[in-house]
Amino acid sequence: MSRIREFKLPDLGEGLTEGEILKWLVAPGDEVKDGQPIVEVETAKAAVEVPCPFTGVVTKLFYEEGTTVDVGQPIIAVDTDPSAGDLPAESADPVSEARAAVQAELSGAAGAPPAEDEVEEGKIGGKTSTGRTAVLVGYGIKETTAERRPRRAPAAPTTPSKPTPPARVSAATVAEHAAVVAPAGGRAKAKPPVRKLAKDLGVDLALLHGTGPDGVITRDDVQAAVSSNGAPSEAPARAARPVRSGERETRVPIKGVRKLTAAAMVESAFTAPHVTEFITVDVTPMMELRKSLGALPEFDGLKITPLALVARALLLAVKRNPEINASWDEAAQEIVVKNYVNLGIAAATPRGLMVPNIKDADALSLPELVGALNDLTAVAREGKTPPADLTGGTITITNVGVFGVDNGTPIINPGEAAILCFGAVREMPWVHEGQIAIRQVTQLALSFDHRMVDGQLGSQFLADVARCLADPAAFIAWS
Repeated sequence: MSRIREFKLPDLGEGLTEGEILKWLVAPGDEVKDGQPIVEVETAKAAVEVPCPFTGVVTKLFYEEGTTVDVGQPIIAVDTDPSAGDLPAESADPVSEARAAVQAELSGAAGAPPAEDEVEEGKIGGKTSTGRTAVLVGYGIKETTAERRPRRAPAAPTTPSKPTPPARVSAATVAEHAAVVAPAGGRAKAKPPVRKLAKDLGVDLALLHGTGPDGVITRDDVQAAVSSNGAPSEAPARAARPVRSGERETRVPIKGVRKLTAAAMVESAFTAPHVTEFITVDVTPMMELRKSLGALPEFDGLKITPLALVARALLLAVKRNPEINASWDEAAQEIVVKNYVNLGIAAATPRGLMVPNIKDADALSLPELVGALNDLTAVAREGKTPPADLTGGTITITNVGVFGVDNGTPIINPGEAAILCFGAVREMPWVHEGQIAIRQVTQLALSFDHRMVDGQLGSQFLADVARCLADPAAFIAWS
């Protein structure tokens, strides 16, 4: 087995295909141990620290910070036997390497690492005893069965032609491949975003020399070609270079959590038929209850926010209206009513909007719920929410009141049937016991999926939440 072991970026979640290198925690020459975190990677779900499955000395980091890497690509090389002395000088034969690369491309396995470089059984990124791939804690096991992505079929010829027999790799082709690595058939190696950029800028990829791993053409290669030859006049403005500081525009790449959130919101808005209802509530009794609870020893050291009491009211309303805690199973044509509540809390974080959830929130006492909510929001603000906490939610609260906003029409979190919007609590004139008085008032909005929730169910649920906040006796009666 080779001393140099390459660790490939593992699947950091269910079906994730890429991750961005946020920060390297090691450098070439550093000693690493099995299980030691080596890099912080941001995926479409969260930022996580990835541990190394080898013990040894780091010899190479394949990517710089800020680079987006496909799952399965090597990210770090480790010398697992540094005590054996210096590594022998490399004496690579370019023609032999090119021949192997061309043959691998023709067989549909270009860039596949040799078996001896695979991660040991049971390590993250390696196989388990059942033939599956071990992934990070919180995601379970992912099947290893995979198929090569099908190539696009060439355009149909205008005149009938005889089938072309399988091409043979000639010595000339091998020598050419040693200079410019390209797949068989003349199709340049580049990722879809790079192909789109080249198309927008009018650049012929077949004429470029790829500087990426294995000759892959990068965005820099395309932009360098434009800089040297001049940008074509027909190139659309949206494909122009990123605007620099001091100019009239700033372009922010859409990636990571923001990219996933955008896709999820679009899917939800155009898949689930949204209905939104509103109610205005005198929450003066709730605010008084909050003060009383703060004096009890059970809440010592806990911050009781209005959101915590709204969350408790929602859980009690779910108990009275369980059909609202459901999801739509399109394949089975079934409505799945959940007999548990994983309560999602929409949170603004440094990496964009996240919706971590409190598992089995309905089984928690009020002090436990307050503590769980405090922990959830603190971790979310630091951008360190574990990936497992971002999946499996059943119903969500979004608190726009914290920004001084009265109300809104929230978009349902995908996979759920409803979302409650909690607005700002304000002092307002209100008719109380037949007299106009200054009371603390808020607005609630409930968006629900009309495929699962009809108007009656949605209205009853929203009214139950409001009653709990206006009359704390309901907290006791419905518990």
